[in-house]
Amino acid sequence: MLNNNNQLQLNGAIRMYSAELPSSVQYALRMLVRDLETVLGHKPEFVSDAAAAELHVRFAEERDECPQFAEAFGFRFYSAEDGSAPCLHIVGYDVLGLIYGILEFSRIHLGIQPFWFWTDQAVAQRSRISIPCDRYDSPEAKVRYRGWFVNDEVCLIGWKKPYPPSPEVWEPVFEALLRCGGNMVIPGTDLPRDGIHYKLASEMGLWVTHHHAEPLGAEMFLRAYPGRTASYHEAPELFERLWAEAIEEQKDMNVLWVLSFRGQGDKPFWIDDPAFDTSEKRGAMISKVIRKQYDMIGSRVDNPVCCVALYGEISELYKGGYIDLPDGVIKIWADNGYGRMVSRRHGNLNLRIPSLPAAGDEGEHGLYYHTTFHDLQASNHLTLFPGSTSFLKQEIEASFEAGADAYLLLNCGNIRPHVYSLDVIRELWTTGRIDVDQHLHQFVSSYYTESDHLGELVELYHTYSEAALPYGPNADDLAGDEYYHHPARKIIGHWLQGKVDQPDPRLFWAVGDVSFDEQVKGFETRLASGMEKWRTWVGRCDELLAKLGEDDRRRAVDQLRFHGALHLSGCEGFYWLCRAYEQFRQQRYPQAFVYASKSMWCYQEGLHVLRQSEHGKWEHFYEADWLTNIESTVNNVDTLRRVIRMNGDSPDFFLWYKEYLMPVTEKYIYLENTHRNPLSDDELAKRLGDFFNI
Repeated sequence: MLNNNNQLQLNGAIRMYSAELPSSVQYALRMLVRDLETVLGHKPEFVSDAAAAELHVRFAEERDECPQFAEAFGFRFYSAEDGSAPCLHIVGYDVLGLIYGILEFSRIHLGIQPFWFWTDQAVAQRSRISIPCDRYDSPEAKVRYRGWFVNDEVCLIGWKKPYPPSPEVWEPVFEALLRCGGNMVIPGTDLPRDGIHYKLASEMGLWVTHHHAEPLGAEMFLRAYPGRTASYHEAPELFERLWAEAIEEQKDMNVLWVLSFRGQGDKPFWIDDPAFDTSEKRGAMISKVIRKQYDMIGSRVDNPVCCVALYGEISELYKGGYIDLPDGVIKIWADNGYGRMVSRRHGNLNLRIPSLPAAGDEGEHGLYYHTTFHDLQASNHLTLFPGSTSFLKQEIEASFEAGADAYLLLNCGNIRPHVYSLDVIRELWTTGRIDVDQHLHQFVSSYYTESDHLGELVELYHTYSEAALPYGPNADDLAGDEYYHHPARKIIGHWLQGKVDQPDPRLFWAVGDVSFDEQVKGFETRLASGMEKWRTWVGRCDELLAKLGEDDRRRAVDQLRFHGALHLSGCEGFYWLCRAYEQFRQQRYPQAFVYASKSMWCYQEGLHVLRQSEHGKWEHFYEADWLTNIESTVNNVDTLRRVIRMNGDSPDFFLWYKEYLMPVTEKYIYLENTHRNPLSDDELAKRLGDFFNI
């Protein structure tokens, strides 16, 4: 019905009509049915009589004057033949347009946000929905091909028991991407080929694309041909057989075909094929392979969309003029893993060569961008991107201005910890620009319900990046959670292997080519300042949490405090580890033991943070933390403190108790046969810590 303000009122069990629609649209319709039932408390009823329906979902007709571009949709209001109140028609130019129209209706009129599932959004129930009877046309997205690379997906693998992951895992991922207006996906890396990830993504309406280490989505050579040498030069027919199989499997899907040639295990191919020892030889082979892949696709697929990932060494060879690409191929440029559009760091080599198309480089260009990364150095995997939204805005908008705006593939990790950054990129790939303050206020008000505290929540999101630990001279040199774990485990290994008389070259990137003692001290100095900043930020979180109601408090813990607590526990754990080394070098073994124990307890707090976040549907979500691997760090530090205790408290593990803790009245008169139960490591460390006041 209409009210006096020319608004359509929907309430109760809404009557819906849809003609026969593709299966991908049916997925979106099921989402809409669920959303309407959640908000109105009644399940919609599908009717066969179009005239009886209040809500129509259909492809656009000429009378609708729907925008004429791919993925367009509109909302139209048409009166019934009997002159009664008009009904709403969601019309789409094509399949994705119809899907987006359905989901945008849900967002605008039902309040279901793109990340409702991943943030545990509290959806308000209403008795009726009021919809202004105003025509609506969708804007055209800035970026034609836009989507996610679900990389670092180990948390998704460990979350549920079935492997490879089942629809229960993948459907919420693909739904969130569609609600963000995304249209393409790489669903995971090197998952078993009998998994449903690619098939389900395609069924839900998404284009599928490929990792640069798995060109054309083909099976890895050494998995298909174990024991063979992975050399295209020696066995081109075997590579081409895998490519042909991949083309045949996907030729009926919407595919952005990634052309590439890297070695097995995502490294330069010439590492396994050393005959290619010059840039000319390497570029010629890559050009030859890419041309072959391009021709093979063209022989089986009409009007294919092809891309080349200019990643790592391929980017360097292309910029040097050594690679010749087919016309019409989208060239994809990558950031360094930390958000800056420069070449990535390889071990200690960090050339920071600009990674954007040069002026005059014709054809279409796009981006492969990270808001989460895994590099065994300083990247963020479990925690939110440490850079500011202004930094993201600067890099993406500058990339668009340089012409890299046809394609944007975002490394989104496992979704849940990264929703704020993903929403920033959603705004950028949709409109091409972002007002960071306006967006942040909109984001917070969309997911949190207590208006009295929205300003404080905004401030915590805003200051998160200010608390991040700088480890180098560049604006993107900000520590993610892996900084506190991978270098720490390297230090422990180097230490216990008896190599402390020489520096660890694996740490040059962070603290330089100096003595090992100085390397450890370099980390300690940085961590000391980082600890204070994260302690202050987490303290402000806790002050706000005390004011929030249960729903918003749980959400703020998961989406804000979680990140700061992982940074703080990691930063403190690494700091005390460095202090333990300093004491050990001075042969102050009891004190080193205490500091190592304090380190372990701090790292254990990080594990506790993970477990506390696994409530409700999130049970086991972080169980497969195998990349940052906090549990491994805990075990490494525990091993370390046991070794330290061997230095002075062995073999009876009673000597430190006797020297520092036993009452003076007993120390010189006790009988050994009455003192047989050594203190545990934890108990001894706590009591020694009190004794030494550390």
